[in-house]
Amino acid sequence: MFINITNSETGSNKGSSAGLVEYLEKENKLKTDNTEKELWYTNDRYDVSHQEVRVKLDNNVAKLCKTDDKFFLVNISPSEKEIFFLKEKYGKEILQQKLKEYATAVMDAYALNFKKDSITSSKDLLWFGKLEYFRYYSITDEKVKNGEVNVGDIKEGEQMHLQIIVSRKDITNKIKLSPKNNSRGKNTEHSAKFGQFDNLAFKEKSEKLFDDMFDYQRGLKEKLVYSITMDKGSVEEKKVLNILEQIEDKLNESTKEEYFKLIENISLDFSLDLENIIEVFDSKGSGLLANLLANENNEYNENIQFYKKKKLRKSIDIKIN
Repeated sequence: MFINITNSETGSNKGSSAGLVEYLEKENKLKTDNTEKELWYTNDRYDVSHQEVRVKLDNNVAKLCKTDDKFFLVNISPSEKEIFFLKEKYGKEILQQKLKEYATAVMDAYALNFKKDSITSSKDLLWFGKLEYFRYYSITDEKVKNGEVNVGDIKEGEQMHLQIIVSRKDITNKIKLSPKNNSRGKNTEHSAKFGQFDNLAFKEKSEKLFDDMFDYQRGLKEKLVYSITMDKGSVEEKKVLNILEQIEDKLNESTKEEYFKLIENISLDFSLDLENIIEVFDSKGSGLLANLLANENNEYNENIQFYKKKKLRKSIDIKIN
């Protein structure tokens, strides 16, 4: 699952939303039959026209200056594996509705992330979503640079994703809300006035929402914590994930369920060491690690014995119910 928040895909977000709304109508322009066109949606509505989207967003800017952000774009892009999983689970038609329901849950998480008493769900926000089916090659893509495809060509594979335009102001047009205010509560006075937004916490919550809503078993490499740790984590943290990754590769169907329960609450908040991870496995009585470490000379055993001696102070926050 890839989720990010940007100003716009068409340039500045400090003026009218018309340019972005028009851009997100690009797939509808290729359809001649109005019944096939993809309408916009928001809380409890799935029939919003692009004209209504623009008007409502552009009129929800009370007391904002010319240089202030007026709206933000939330991009929600399931992986190809996640799309295939949902298609198999629900079928193509219901899949579209389920993705829209998921997007609404993501916007609930967006609202709660500001930690303001008056902003408790997506119904407190002014936002509109659009389901898109394709992505297109741009000048920055390697295939374009190599002359294999042209700018604007449709990318291969499952590319279904959602674009959400959310107003800087809340639904009452009174409260300013910006995901750029990422103080995370460190400045109490600032957070009380403008809200606080923890971008990583929002992404982690959105990932977990998908897994909980659709009963999706997310592998270690699919988790946000994996990509961030491998990019910015310490050597010790990376080695811990490498060991879990090796364990995952060796699992059979009878041991996978327990393993996924173990890693589902791995968080960006590192606190437990590898020895505790081992103890959790052992306490569950699965014999999983015992079987993997039966050979005293294998790589798993050497790594784990090393970490037992080192007693890492930072690793992975795992909670088992």
